[in-house]
Amino acid sequence: MTFDRVKEVMIDTLSCDEDKITPEASIAEDLKIDSLDAVELVMALEDEFGVKIPDTELPNMKLVSDVVACVEKYQ
Repeated sequence: MTFDRVKEVMIDTLSCDEDKITPEASIAEDLKIDSLDAVELVMALEDEFGVKIPDTELPNMKLVSDVVACVEKYQ
């Protein structure tokens, strides 16, 4: 499942608290991911999934579910 793989990348790349990573979790408020961390996360997701995520997608990623949907969109 894509969510599980995205969650693993978030834990490995940004050392996010596993218990806080839910589809409804806010990237900024709940997980404390700033814009630099978001760029690092996108690069890690691109490597993990073999996709290219345009920079224009970054502002649309507000929840973990948005990140999952974006990855699925470009797979």
